[in-house]
This record gives sequence, C-alpha cells and structure tokens, in this order.
Amino acid sequence: MSVSTAALDSSVCAPLPVLGQDVTVPLVTGGEVTYAALDYAASAPALQRVWDDVAAYAPYYGSVHRGAGYLSQLSTDLFENSRRTVAEFLGCRAEDQVVFTRSTTDSLNLLAAAIPAGCQVFVYETEHHASLLPWRDAQVTYLNAPRTPGQAVETLERALADRDPYGPALVCVTGASNVTGELWPVKELAAAAHAHGARIVLDAAQLAPHHPVDIAELDVDWVAFSGHKLYAPFGSGVLAGRADWLQATEPYLAGGGASRKVARRADGGVDVDWHTTAARHEAGSPNVIGVYSIASACKALTEAGFDTLVAREQELVRRVREGLAEVPEVQVLSLFGDDAPRVGVISFVVRGWNSSHFAAALSAEYGIGVRDGLFCAHPLVRTLLGSDPQDPGECGAPEAEPGERSLNAIRVSFGAGTPDEHIERFLRAVSELVRQGAQWKYRTEDGRCVPDRGEAARTV
Repeated sequence: MSVSTAALDSSVCAPLPVLGQDVTVPLVTGGEVTYAALDYAASAPALQRVWDDVAAYAPYYGSVHRGAGYLSQLSTDLFENSRRTVAEFLGCRAEDQVVFTRSTTDSLNLLAAAIPAGCQVFVYETEHHASLLPWRDAQVTYLNAPRTPGQAVETLERALADRDPYGPALVCVTGASNVTGELWPVKELAAAAHAHGARIVLDAAQLAPHHPVDIAELDVDWVAFSGHKLYAPFGSGVLAGRADWLQATEPYLAGGGASRKVARRADGGVDVDWHTTAARHEAGSPNVIGVYSIASACKALTEAGFDTLVAREQELVRRVREGLAEVPEVQVLSLFGDDAPRVGVISFVVRGWNSSHFAAALSAEYGIGVRDGLFCAHPLVRTLLGSDPQDPGECGAPEAEPGERSLNAIRVSFGAGTPDEHIERFLRAVSELVRQGAQWKYRTEDGRCVPDRGEAARTV
C-alpha cells in the first residue's frame, strides 16, 4: 500500500467536531494549508460541544457557594452537578470524593501532600514527570522500566514484598504512556498493590481521553486527569477517589471555601474548623467554567459512545503504524512490543535526522503540528533510545543542530477530533522528507529548530 495514496476506512464513525478545524497556517514554501493538529497528547483541541455549552452558560456566570442571588445559585448548582457528572464518568464509588484542581500535575501534588507520614511510594521510571516527581517528602522507590505488562506486575510485587508491611504505601502508575501510547495493566497492578496492603493512584491523563476509565472496575484508589487533554479548555483537572487521606490532612490551600468555621481565641489566635468534603482542598473562588467544561466533555464522549470512538481511533493507530513501517528509516519506540494495545500516541525517531529538525519541517513545509523532545518523561525516552540516563537533553529544547543526532524523539498523537486527511498528510510528509529531504534550511534559535528566513534558504 502506498503511503501517499492510502485512505483510511471512515466507515467506523466521523471525527467529533473540534475548535480549529478550519484554521489555516502559512507554509515556508509559500501558500497556506489547513492546520493538522497532531499533538493531542500535549493538549487536545476543545470539542465544539464543550465550547458551545460554555458560551451558553457565560451570561449566567456568578460566584459559587458565595451568594444568595439567582446567578450565584445557578452557578453553584452547575458546579456541583458537574462534580456528579465527573463521578459518573469515572465510575466512582459512593464514598469517593471528586476534587477539582488545576491539572493532573496539581492533582498528584495534592495527593502527595495528603499521604500519611512514613508512606512508601512506588513509581516506575516510565512515568510522566507529573507522577514521577511530586513525592518529595516520601520514601520513594523508583522501579525500572518493564518490557512486558507481566514484568510490570512482577516488578511491583517484588518491590512491595520487600517493604515495611506495617506502614502506609502508595503505588503511582500511568494508564497509557504519554510516550508510546501503550496501555498498562492497571487492574492487575491494583490487585498486586492491594494484596500487599498498598494503595494505588492512576495517572489517567492520557487514558481518559481515549478509553473508558472506571474506578470501581479497575479497583484503583484514586484517578487523576486534566481537562485540556479531555477536549476541554486549559486550567482544570480532577483528583477522584478515596476520601480518608484527603480528610485527614491539612487543606492543600488555606482560605475561604476550605474552612467551615473560623473563630478568634481568647489568646488572640484563630481556631479553624475545616470542611471534610471535597471543598477542603478547593479553597478560593473555583474555576467554574473549567469545571463545567470538563463535565461537558465527559457528557459528549459518553453520548458519542466510547466504544465507537475507540474503534475509530484504533483504525487511525493501525494506519499510522503501518504507514511508518513502510519507511525503513523510521524507528517506532515501544516498551511492550508491536502487539501491545495502545491509544493514539506514537513516538519515533528517523535515522539521519535530528528530531527537532524533522518536526520543524513537518510544521513549516506541511502545516503539521507534532511534538519533539523528551515529552516530560526523560528517563523513559532515554531508556527507549538506548542512551545513558546521564546524557544531556531537555524537554522540547534539543541542543543538537539540524542534521545532528539528538537525544529527542518525535511524537504524533491524535484522537476523537482527528480527520482522516491529517493522518494521510502526515504519512505522506514523513515519506517525502525521508526520501527527498527538507525543502528549506533550518537553524537553531533559542533552543528550537526554526526555518532560516535568510536569502537562499530554499534547498531545492
């Protein structure tokens, strides 16, 4: 099958409408083209349905939990109904709490601040930095990258068997890798954690937009994810799960909304009675629009039918992997192998190309937006590239010049709003760049590879 002429099977379903579908961008070679957004793993475009819901609510914007007026009451109802919508979307248990945060990173830092004293934390080196780094006040065991799902479970079981059996313990694991897109054996890891008296938190930032997440079915203790990866605008996130650790710790932020009663003492101090509900960790005026947009996205994905969305995305995954396999110079990165189930996130390197140079050419010459770098998962990418963990290289800021080898990779990611044409254009562009080379000269500027705007910059 030819890369340049292959067509996708669109019979599964059409892509969901998203913002920016008709945005055009200039090409360095001249003219304009409709932008192909293939960086969903960083931030997915907002669903048109979400934007319309937010726009319809905007005139009724009011303070939450603060006022007796009609708009305040309406906004409060909207905020709390959104909490119930998210709980239903995640399959929360009756006793679980849904806490609204700023992002996955914020959610995991909140949980890190709530873990009991002496808690042992177990985290794989394959994690995104959002789940790799927050555990600074805990005793952390970093687990080596497994090469099969079974090895992941075995590695965790061995580590947990060696821990202090009487103290609290927490396992942190991703649901789908933000580098390879591979699905992790979450249910099996949860069973292993609980068998050894540990709890488990699921980083679902890359899983929730692509695959159903059910807390009760997976038997995880907490789930964290971000709105901006779930087809909602920036600035909102969720931590959902067991309430006891969250209720036992001091509020993540101290202020209005987190406190139920504040009174002066005779000695001049202040006594505070903190909420035991999710409000305990939601001090300040909440991001009502961000919360509502997450709930709207949850409804939109549910109503569209996750099974149908998953089936279409798997067709896109199949096409991209087959198309890249037709280019011998392309090496797709993988932990678990070609047969591993995965979502629409694929990273690769191209022999003879600096990854930043290749990504810059995709953008400047084809209007395709992908990601290059270490994807805020430095240990994992270095492991996949076979480099020393101490080798230099920064997330999105390669040091190598165009044409030189770099320690970075290229990531293409897509989802419910991706048109077939974007996938076809991407595969054609990869083939043409490898076969014919770039049409333009590039240089490094402020750590990024950019088109050279000087004279004689065209190479052909």
